[in-house]
Amino acid sequence: MSAVNPSGWRPKQGAAAPGQPSETASGDRGLSLEEPLIFELAAPGDFGAKCGVDFDEPDTDPSPSLARFLRKAPPALPGLTEPETVRHYTRLSRQNYAIDLGPFPLGSCTMKHNPRLNEKMARLPGFADIHPLQPHATVRGAYEAMAQLADWLTRLTGMATVALTPKAGAHGELCGLLCIRAAQVAKGDARSVVLVPESAHGTNPATAAFAGYRVENIPATADGRVDLAALKARLGPDVAGVMITNPNTCGLFEREMKAISDAVHAAGGYVYCDGANFNAIVGKVRPGDLGIDAMHINLHKTFSTPHGGGGPGSGPVVLSAALAPFAPLPFVTRQADGSVRLIEEADAPADHPQTFGRMCAFHGQMGMYTRALTYILSHGADGLRQVAEDAVLNANYVLRSLDDVLDAPFAASGPCMHEALFSDAGLAEGFTTLDIAKGLIDEGFHPMTVYFPLVVHGAMLVEPTETESKAGLDRFIASMRSLAARAKTGDELLKSAPHFAPRRRLDETQAARRPVLAWRGDVAASD
Repeated sequence: MSAVNPSGWRPKQGAAAPGQPSETASGDRGLSLEEPLIFELAAPGDFGAKCGVDFDEPDTDPSPSLARFLRKAPPALPGLTEPETVRHYTRLSRQNYAIDLGPFPLGSCTMKHNPRLNEKMARLPGFADIHPLQPHATVRGAYEAMAQLADWLTRLTGMATVALTPKAGAHGELCGLLCIRAAQVAKGDARSVVLVPESAHGTNPATAAFAGYRVENIPATADGRVDLAALKARLGPDVAGVMITNPNTCGLFEREMKAISDAVHAAGGYVYCDGANFNAIVGKVRPGDLGIDAMHINLHKTFSTPHGGGGPGSGPVVLSAALAPFAPLPFVTRQADGSVRLIEEADAPADHPQTFGRMCAFHGQMGMYTRALTYILSHGADGLRQVAEDAVLNANYVLRSLDDVLDAPFAASGPCMHEALFSDAGLAEGFTTLDIAKGLIDEGFHPMTVYFPLVVHGAMLVEPTETESKAGLDRFIASMRSLAARAKTGDELLKSAPHFAPRRRLDETQAARRPVLAWRGDVAASD
């Protein structure tokens, strides 16, 4: 906690560690500038008094019903000039880590390069300016783009159809489970249990519970894969299906996937696959051939659409022939004459009578569809296959370059897929995964995913993606080797890292339990 100085600057939190440069009086270091909150930049008398934008006075008085909502005083917003505002946000942007600076080794949540071509296509007026309430006749090109994307997704997965409307991965999971429930209700065989292996994504059990199912865990084998014997032993007339992640969160391909699907189907259930890791097998394996009934596809992970900060997301769900009749509305379908038609509620009684309904109000995230389709068309089938091959190659290069200095719990299980998994075993007493993650910030990298999956103590999950070069990976590997050596020899400076970031190490427990989410002028600012 630090009070705001009258001149506007705030010293950086925490004193410099031994052996590190001391803080300057302003808290600035070179071009790394200490930036106050925008509210703190304005003088107290400027709140609501001046604005960098001029608004015209209304030509008419508001209607009587709205007049009571008129402000009695200007809003308490900071009054800044245009240069002050531009400089504030430019200085803040210099504190951001970005894919244009280096890799995001964020494990199962891929942050990969987004080609500029994708952005150019998404900004075409016919796509960028589209509105969901436009007349159908004015958006035929959008329907065609959606149909082409749907064609590619079903071809790449070997599935019968796709629901484009789900907004993200967990939304797609819910869509798949609702399709499964609708199919079983239609057969008069509603069930209550969903099985979720230990190696599945954390959203899987949460989604199943949200959908009203009772969730039961299936253990993993010593090599990090689903225990097929335990799964078969639990199958029964109350099991609606299994939610499985393949490749799983240990970075391993489920070699017995077909046997798992066959067993679940024989017991009357369905197989939901979390497709977040499809990036590792796109063009190489078709999930439909493995007996998958439903799978969401994170367009931002496999097909390079930007994602972060809560959106915009897109998680289309591909469905097998058994579940296709229950897909949600609306969706596009290609007619016999090659034209594309949108199926909505008015059409459903005749054309799609078993749909479970809608997932959302409109047709989906058009900007994400356009970017994903551009990425697919620019690569083609052969290029997408190389995407998977390069992603797996890069992950294995990281794994084998670090498994002599960091514990790799499943290294003996064979090659990994798209991500390399390490643990904190072997570090000096008192040193943890968090120390290495914070040390990476000083090395100029965004930390990897930490403490996930939960089946590995002190997990460090590194997913380099296919867009990283060998030179870039070598730089990251060198930093990781250095940090591992420091953590093994007890370098105390590592326990207080980062030292060169805009903020020192924070109390993350208090940040989670007692977050300060709003600025109040009468309270000292919180770092």
